[in-house]
Amino acid sequence: MKLGIGIGWRPEIAAEVEALTGVDWVEVVAENLCADHLPDSLVRLRERGVTVVPHGVSLGLGGADRPDAERLAGLAARAELLGTPLVTEHIAFVRAGGPLTASPRLEAGHLLPVPRTWDALEVLCENVAIAQDALPVPLALENIAALVSWPDEELTEGQFLAELVERTGVRLLIDVANLHTNHVNLGQDPAKALDELPVEAIAYVHVAGGVEKNGVWHDTHAHPVTAPVLDVLAELRSRVDPPGVLLERDDAFPPGAELAAELETIRGTLRAAGGPSGTERRNTGPRRGTPAPTRPGARDRTAVAQTALLSALVAGTPAPEGFDHRRLRVQSRALAAKRADVVAKVAPELPEILGDGYRAAFLDYARTRPMSDGYRRDALDFVERILVHGGLPDPVAQRRLTHWWEDRSGPRPPSRTTRIVRAARAVLAGK
Repeated sequence: MKLGIGIGWRPEIAAEVEALTGVDWVEVVAENLCADHLPDSLVRLRERGVTVVPHGVSLGLGGADRPDAERLAGLAARAELLGTPLVTEHIAFVRAGGPLTASPRLEAGHLLPVPRTWDALEVLCENVAIAQDALPVPLALENIAALVSWPDEELTEGQFLAELVERTGVRLLIDVANLHTNHVNLGQDPAKALDELPVEAIAYVHVAGGVEKNGVWHDTHAHPVTAPVLDVLAELRSRVDPPGVLLERDDAFPPGAELAAELETIRGTLRAAGGPSGTERRNTGPRRGTPAPTRPGARDRTAVAQTALLSALVAGTPAPEGFDHRRLRVQSRALAAKRADVVAKVAPELPEILGDGYRAAFLDYARTRPMSDGYRRDALDFVERILVHGGLPDPVAQRRLTHWWEDRSGPRPPSRTTRIVRAARAVLAGK
């Protein structure tokens, strides 16, 4: 299916996206949609004939666990609601621990790279097959950006993707910004990856901006698209005419005119690169294959490896052997900073109550308290920690924080935290 030129729809730029001309389709983060109704802006776009593709971020198909049936059902419901021709997700793991390792469940709050090993590939293929069976439309998977690489990998990125497509028939969402990120951070050649992957399996392409700091490329989606990323897009276009190309922007949103200019730059890059036409591709699309049976113990080995890495990143445990310790520290700080930013968005009252001390307090909390159940639970746990460990010196701020926690904690057993909060409220009420 030919998608054309698109842009990521976000609530913050809904009006700007509706006003853009020449936008053939939009992509929306699946988890940000209700399963039974759409925002008015998306309804209007669909009425105009604009295709809307849901893009999932929480399945963790590269993780050791089999896909969660409830998450899959939610993604399927959103696909039905949107009448979309496909859904997309990532080749990543987002959680680890749990029953497979008899350890606490850990949430990354971020897309982390899977090791390019035969074990991890076979686990991924089985998970993809489960997801394909549960979804009403074809699935495409995205290559991710990484700050760290696994030691002793057995396949290149292109080989890994080619094997994945061959075994499952899944389609690919190629993010050229992520290829550039991995070039800067990990020394991986984007051209080699493009040469090795099955370009006929590409469903569409992502283009996004980032920034380089101290020799590390951060895939921020909050900066303009740079020339090196456009160069990778041109490399891809010289090999295949992708069915769709989409501009992603997730933060620091510019005016509509700047978004329009970036879209025009992308169009110009595609025109200038030339390359094969869509009819010259080797196949009309990948077929569904039969995944190879998982090797005995592959899930267990993958679970142990991923849990060790995630624990080092979010719980301060020793770094697994073979990893670059400096890069792990960079990734760990980035995960904590992202948690602070997202919690500030889902609970904007907290930075308001805590003022300039919010970020330092949250990063101190995150250093020893891994996220285990999403960002809203993370916000509650953060506030509980403050209340348990002495509260705030300002009685007004303390009162507001206590009320905030009580309003959102819901029915809970009378834990130590609950008793402390009730005691604090009683003291404040007596003043």
